Amino acid sequence: MARQSPSSGRPAASADAAATVQPFVPATESPREFTIKAVLLGALFGLLFGASTVYLGLRAGLTVTASIPIAVLAISVLKRLGGSTILENNIVQTIGSAGESVAAGVVFTLPALIFLTPYGPSYFTYLQITLLALAGGILGVLMMVPLRRVLIVREHKVLPYPEGTACGDVLVAGERGGQLARMVFAGLGVGALWKALSWIFQLFRTAVGYSVPRTGTFPNATLNLDVSPEYMGVGYVIGPRIAGEMFGGGVLSWLVLLPLLSLAGRYMTVPFPPVPESGLMLSEMTAGDIWSSYIRYIGAGAVLAAGLITLGRTLPTIVSSFKESVKGFGAATGPTTQARTERDIPAAIVLAGSVLLALFLAIMPGLPTQGNFLVSVLVIIFGFFFVTVSSRICGLIGSSSNPVSGMTIATLILTCTIFVAVGWTGDSYTPVALTVGAIVCIAAANAGNTSQDLKAGFLVGATPRHQQVGLIIGVVVSALIIGFTTLYLHRAMTIGSAQLPAPQATLMATIIKGLLSQNLPWGLVLSGVFLAVMLEICGIRSLSFAVGSYLPIATTAPIFAGGLIRHFVERRTGVAETSEIGAGTLFSSGLIAGGAITGILYAALYGSNIIKEADSAPGLIAFLTEGPAGQVAGLLLFLALGAVLYRAAQRRLS
Repeated sequence: MARQSPSSGRPAASADAAATVQPFVPATESPREFTIKAVLLGALFGLLFGASTVYLGLRAGLTVTASIPIAVLAISVLKRLGGSTILENNIVQTIGSAGESVAAGVVFTLPALIFLTPYGPSYFTYLQITLLALAGGILGVLMMVPLRRVLIVREHKVLPYPEGTACGDVLVAGERGGQLARMVFAGLGVGALWKALSWIFQLFRTAVGYSVPRTGTFPNATLNLDVSPEYMGVGYVIGPRIAGEMFGGGVLSWLVLLPLLSLAGRYMTVPFPPVPESGLMLSEMTAGDIWSSYIRYIGAGAVLAAGLITLGRTLPTIVSSFKESVKGFGAATGPTTQARTERDIPAAIVLAGSVLLALFLAIMPGLPTQGNFLVSVLVIIFGFFFVTVSSRICGLIGSSSNPVSGMTIATLILTCTIFVAVGWTGDSYTPVALTVGAIVCIAAANAGNTSQDLKAGFLVGATPRHQQVGLIIGVVVSALIIGFTTLYLHRAMTIGSAQLPAPQATLMATIIKGLLSQNLPWGLVLSGVFLAVMLEICGIRSLSFAVGSYLPIATTAPIFAGGLIRHFVERRTGVAETSEIGAGTLFSSGLIAGGAITGILYAALYGSNIIKEADSAPGLIAFLTEGPAGQVAGLLLFLALGAVLYRAAQRRLS
């Protein structure tokens, strides 16, 4: 890919990276790069993947990186638009991938406003969501500008940035773009078709499974399976280990804790605290009632502890990264060389932009932070710290393993602790605390994505300034659609319902309300905390397990199925699919995008009363959706999708 100088075979200091690595396009050449067609196509992909990420994040509580599929599609599409240079293709994926990262930060946090009653829902509007998405996204880009030379250039040999390097491989191997793109397009078509069969045409059920009656021997034990293709695709991408850990958490919640609580409830004569608003006793509750009233607090404690443990595990990296970044900040803001590949956005613009963003948050009418300069200061301090941390972690282990949730939880705990110390404990401060966490979350998520894009650009010989401006364009364009998509999905399907559980946002609301009001059910929360501690003692990474315990088992089961398919593919071929550009990964990326886009289409059709709610009534062919036959038909549909993925993943990409 990138051409190495003769001296690159020897260990070199990170500061010499720029001298030892020659980009694919030399700095002395200036091919077409920041062109209108590249910007427009990148913006289109930003809208597409931003909207689909909103749906996936609200449904599953997790997202996957979009840089590789966008790079593949950019090569294919631009070839049909008269051809392109490698730098134009890079600009397309740079702009387009910003939509995915900003959307992830938004859906993990801002829907929590719905649950922060009585003041939070009034801020859950298009204007507020868009403005906060813009603030967090632009802050993440600006703060990465001075860090580029420190983390991307000087530490090139130390920080591999796996997705960025893989993206550079795709861009350089552009002549293979047609075959790679066909895998993505095939997955997109299959994902859209499979999702439409259940959700739009309503020929099959959207989920299958069984819950034991609460009077049974194994009361309320539940095993459900959502047949949506995006979940299977996610499972394949993250692999069998993480998928298995997530499903293990689901098994604990739905097949161990639920039956245990139900059995204990038979011998209770009073409601079990915290008493739900319904006043029901455990023996009177359904599986869903028990999960929402009790299990989710245990899961929240597990996610809280696991996120902080994951963050603590990277503490040496955090400290060294921050020290290096501060030391390198002065050098990064010094006089800029005239080499095309070294031109960044000027430091004066970065500093002025950061100050203006802080003032904007403090004076903008209608925002929860209006008139609160302390909050603006916290956003800048926490933002710069976690942007640095996010970039460094992404450089070491990749964006998919970036503990953004843990950083957000840490931000919320620190913010709420400060609020309690100064006496800001009323309900009116809950949206303010969330705003700090949301902006930091969006900034950290986008910083990780920005780092990968800048790494790819460093390897192919892009102009950093063009990429940085492109990332800001991507943030602005995607923010316009993210707020609209989030609100429309809420109106059509209701955030917090079984269709859109928004697990991450629900967790953030639980943490804020409990910390500021000091009335969390600490017994349940601490049970979850020490569950995560126990897993770590046993040598199991707790974050994936904890997230699985907090999600519906209907979500984790198909994710596990996708991970199993990858396991069997690798076992059959004898080759571990470590590359981000393998056949199965590309096909699965298409499944995710196709399923998510069809889910948004369903919301539009259902919201317009063109089609009825899925599974609300017999389908077009009744026996395919009703009774045991409907369960079997839905399961066969899911197995057929698995067979298609299994076959596609074994294709060789020459």
